[in-house]
Amino acid sequence: MHDVVIIGAGPAGLAAAVQCRKHDLSVVVLDEFPKAGGRLLGQLHEEPNGEWWNGVKEAGKLVQEARKFQTDILLGYPVHHIEKLENHFVVHTNKKTFPAKKVLIATGAAETAAPIPGWTLPGVMSIGAAQVMTNVHRVSVGERGIVIGVNVLSAAIARELQLAGTELHSMVLPARNVVSDDQSNPRVVMDRLSHIAHLAPSKFIQFGSKFAKFKFAQNIALKHYPKDGIKMWDMPIHLLKAVKQINGTDKVESVTMVDVTMDGDIIRNTEIEVPVDFVCIAGGLYPLSELASVAGCSFKYSEELGGHVPIHNEKMETQVDGIYVAGNITGIESSKVARDQGTVAGLSMVQELLQTGDVRVKLEQAIAQVKATRDAASIQFHPEIKIGREKVERAFHEQHA
Repeated sequence: MHDVVIIGAGPAGLAAAVQCRKHDLSVVVLDEFPKAGGRLLGQLHEEPNGEWWNGVKEAGKLVQEARKFQTDILLGYPVHHIEKLENHFVVHTNKKTFPAKKVLIATGAAETAAPIPGWTLPGVMSIGAAQVMTNVHRVSVGERGIVIGVNVLSAAIARELQLAGTELHSMVLPARNVVSDDQSNPRVVMDRLSHIAHLAPSKFIQFGSKFAKFKFAQNIALKHYPKDGIKMWDMPIHLLKAVKQINGTDKVESVTMVDVTMDGDIIRNTEIEVPVDFVCIAGGLYPLSELASVAGCSFKYSEELGGHVPIHNEKMETQVDGIYVAGNITGIESSKVARDQGTVAGLSMVQELLQTGDVRVKLEQAIAQVKATRDAASIQFHPEIKIGREKVERAFHEQHA
């Protein structure tokens, strides 16, 4: 019987494991991937202060610290079920079962696909897959490509691909369909981009982003948006162009691009063919929460957090006694926030199992640190993240009233 089983060896899971092991709890960390680190492994970007965030190095630090405390990290262990018994849980994997008093679910996030005709051709991939191939496996995704979907995630990863020497024609919207409605609406995309323009190398774009947060300014900006797009890192970003089809016989050969109105409607007779050999589709991220559902957790839908999230409080406790959550399963934020949430979850489990006063003080400090990290985040996937957090915590307290 383990004191704690942690599902997910990303920043949240590893940070939680470190706290548990510091207090001598028996812990096992399970992850289906062959390397520990989660999404950290693919991250590489320059922050506004000029410092570089190297996810591989950050993951290495966490793994090293976890190993220092003799943490048992088992890789290649996909978890498919969490069974709740009278006094404990049993975590089921493809190899064996793990009984535990407490379980932390830190499964992260998954990508939302934006279906486009031709998207099953070899050479079409999610933007996250391109990130992993480039930064983790050191494999080039192609010679010349295009990114379909303009959002925080695609902007960050597009820059990483450029730094690896990959040529990108541009970033464009997907043509409107039932699934990609918001992603195809230039007005909605413009509003979301206003929250990441501070990352642009151009001071003009950074300055303009302050005004782009206002609706009237967004309308003016779209009305006069350059036909050649606005360049970030010498890569055009198009808000009035969309890809309506990916072309090829046995692999990607080109895309069909069209002009669109300010509302995302296709303008007839504007089709052009752009030769590319790979396509990255960026539909955004959503919390990967199936295991929490299996465990019996209640959920609340929050657009501000990226989708359905398990209801939890600031101590990362769910309404299922003994089940905790941390990281992007609780809402789409940065890996720094996920790491700090993991620290909170780890200390919460320590506090519940050991009931010591000094841990209570550390827990309060860790909760405050999550908020400070969130406030200082240079990249925010959803601008109203605090509103989403308040909704979920309110739901938790209403259930326990």
